[in-house]
Amino acid sequence: MSTILNTNGENLEIPAPYNPTAFTCDIVTAKWNPEVTHALRDGAVETLRKAGVKEENIRLHDVPGTVELINAAGVLVKRRPDAVIIIGCVIRGDTPHFDYVCQQATQGAAMINAQGETPLIFGVLTVDNLQQALDRAGGALGNKGAEAAVAAIEMANFHARIC
Repeated sequence: MSTILNTNGENLEIPAPYNPTAFTCDIVTAKWNPEVTHALRDGAVETLRKAGVKEENIRLHDVPGTVELINAAGVLVKRRPDAVIIIGCVIRGDTPHFDYVCQQATQGAAMINAQGETPLIFGVLTVDNLQQALDRAGGALGNKGAEAAVAAIEMANFHARIC
């Protein structure tokens, strides 16, 4: 079994999907802050590959920004994949825009998740500066995208057991 480094500095085991050859995952990535979001996306994809997920079952989608992740996720969960991961990065600035974007993203994700149809994994960094984001996108604190992929597998396995 493979592991990844999580942001607590510990090794996190990559679980096996209930059916690796049939497991499907949509990953939606915000184009804003691409040096961060692409690293997070790549971490998620690599983790899913290590778990045995077939390449053609990892579907990648890009949207303009973090707010748009919610619309895309709402559409994708209707397709009934095993999991959807949203990936974004919001860096605090000098205006309240940060607060509005973070609130919309978290509330939107919570609303979709509360429907209980398909696990929606929140891989959105909300940080004070670029260095904090880079540290969590494959830097000193691991890769939150990889952690999101682990959560996607765990939640899909939960759904497979319960539903």
